[in-house]
Amino acid sequence: MAAPERDDTRALTVVMHTAFFVLLSASVARYLARHAGGPHTPWVIALSVLLAVLYVLGPALGTRPTPRRLAWLGLVVAAWALLVVLAPSFAWCAVPLFYTGLRTLPPRAAIPLVALLTALAVAAQLSLAGWADPNVLLAPPAVAAVATTVFVVMQRQAARRDALIADLVRTRRELAATERREGTLAERERLAREIHDTLAQGLSSQRMLLQAADRLWDSAPGTARDHVRTAADIAERSLAEARRFVHDLTPADLAEGGGLLRALHAVAERETTPGLTVRVHTEGSPPDPLPAPVESALLRIAQGALANVREHAGATTAALTLTCLDDQIVLDVTDDGRGFDPHTPAAGPASAAGERGHGLPAIRARLRQLGGTLTIESAPGEGTALSAAIPLEPR
Repeated sequence: MAAPERDDTRALTVVMHTAFFVLLSASVARYLARHAGGPHTPWVIALSVLLAVLYVLGPALGTRPTPRRLAWLGLVVAAWALLVVLAPSFAWCAVPLFYTGLRTLPPRAAIPLVALLTALAVAAQLSLAGWADPNVLLAPPAVAAVATTVFVVMQRQAARRDALIADLVRTRRELAATERREGTLAERERLAREIHDTLAQGLSSQRMLLQAADRLWDSAPGTARDHVRTAADIAERSLAEARRFVHDLTPADLAEGGGLLRALHAVAERETTPGLTVRVHTEGSPPDPLPAPVESALLRIAQGALANVREHAGATTAALTLTCLDDQIVLDVTDDGRGFDPHTPAAGPASAAGERGHGLPAIRARLRQLGGTLTIESAPGEGTALSAAIPLEPR
């Protein structure tokens, strides 16, 4: 139960308890003023004291309909009924007892109790009036009906509100759990892309270089040693990349300064081999500064695309073209390799390899996070053109 609701319930309880003792005291005073020497006076006083003591003990028993609480309620009603029989003026104490019964019993049991208390109060008032007074006959049932209806409706509204709050809390917990799961999956996907674009590519290059060195070790030891040194350089750069993406830092080529263009030139220089030439072209000037997520995504896309060219395309030349427009920046990666049919991924080895693992899917995922698009144009024997466009804020 919320704090404001507890405060409201406590205030209502205090008012009802106070009203009961005020009405009980007024009834005792009225009786003593009119029947101080009557034969029932000791009984009335004793029953009044008993009723007051019983009523004081009630809060200690709680409000749930436990056997002890129900026995207590029965004793209170019995003591009050005897008082009403002996002194009809005690009928006014029925109103606080309505509240006690409604708080203790469920509605289907509390309503008959209220009806019984009302009937006793009406009978006592009619005997006191000495005639069928319409006001006495109709007013108490009307008051009891209004009080009972208001209390029951408020209780049902409170129950519905509690159910709604519980549902909202449960929904919030489920949403939080879903967000945690989605965050975990997103982080796994990020790490998978980073590993593919850095460590996996580096390991693949090292394997190719070391295999070539092994083949040439006896016939061309100088060339073999060059391959080994190149593999060591790649291993050193892969280690730097691993340290950076573990800490979610900027890619090493961007961290060295000079912006995206210098980083693309560095990637092209590393990917250039005796069998593959990679060039960089620019059209327009990129915004200064270019958003860091955009720079990082374009660099990783270039690395991933060139890895596919190196491993699967069989190309001799490739080009990175960075086009800077007012509303978007576009990176085109083209090669003169064997190509494939992009509409039938299983048609050729290039496409199959490109879609395997985290190649093109990783590129698409990076662009999707930035609201970008990926376009692939290729045909068997005609090379491949990959175009990655990312929207920018207007300058």
